[in-house]
Amino acid sequence: MMLRHARRRPSAGFTLIELLVVIAIIAVLIALLLPAVQSAREAARRAQCTNNLKQMGLAIHNYHDAQGVFPSGYLTLKGGNTIMGTPDPLTHDTGPGWAWGALLLPYMEQTTIYAALNVDLPCQHVANYTGTRVTVATYLCPSVSEASKTYDVKDEGGAKLATFSRSHYAANAGRQEAWAYAVDDWTTLSDGPFYRNARIGVSAVTDGLSNTVFLGEHSAALSDETWVGVVPGAVGCPTPKFAFSACDVAATQVLVHSGPNAGEDPPLIHPPNSRLAKLCGMYAEHPGGCNVLMGDGSVRFASSNISQVVWPALATRAGGEIISSDQF
Repeated sequence: MMLRHARRRPSAGFTLIELLVVIAIIAVLIALLLPAVQSAREAARRAQCTNNLKQMGLAIHNYHDAQGVFPSGYLTLKGGNTIMGTPDPLTHDTGPGWAWGALLLPYMEQTTIYAALNVDLPCQHVANYTGTRVTVATYLCPSVSEASKTYDVKDEGGAKLATFSRSHYAANAGRQEAWAYAVDDWTTLSDGPFYRNARIGVSAVTDGLSNTVFLGEHSAALSDETWVGVVPGAVGCPTPKFAFSACDVAATQVLVHSGPNAGEDPPLIHPPNSRLAKLCGMYAEHPGGCNVLMGDGSVRFASSNISQVVWPALATRAGGEIISSDQF
């Protein structure tokens, strides 16, 4: 009896070459898909950032309806007193220092946080330690890479003056940096809608609310911003990435300006997302520009390539400039 040898069936597995080809194909597909995924995520983050600004725009107009004016950039007591302190010799800043972001809290469903603040005391007072460290989600842009929610406010010597919650948005003071002048009244220096002790109403924005920037982005990747307020004697400094930009006074932690300053030759403009970003300008981590809130409550995307004539024109509230909708 003859025995038949059973045929061996060929292996159904991959050869090493076939496996390497499959891995290479998968790697190529991932490389092709990854930018699309990242782009979709950034689009979602940018949409959330836009929504944040729209909420702030609504709160600004609710504030105006209740108070008859828009909120000040921040508040000081002229001359100071024993509670508010003596004026800072460089800026004339005193307490209480509360900024536009703190003033808006009751008008954006954040009354609990506002109730934790004693607005009759300076913002850095020990009685305000808890409330001023609370995170307000509306003031944070999800595209910002800096993950910390608070930062230490320091003076020029590095001494800690307070710890404040962050904001990734700042208010537009106009073309000039009024904080560079040791004066009490900024009325003739700031031509934007937000400045120290401002009392600007709708009627004062003669350029039109839709043609005037109110708020814009300011990422912590550039420098620290807060919704809380200004501490006299504090300084803001750029991150190491922007070390070529000098430190500046406390007002730059709540306000920005477009440039140019009076008498500059040549005039220096601070367009959004500038490669030479100064810490007193707008800066976002969105590719190509930043979101800005216009006075009418709409949100526009300001390109980093925006005309250096148009950008300062958008910063003024009563400059008389004519701007078309396609110049952003």
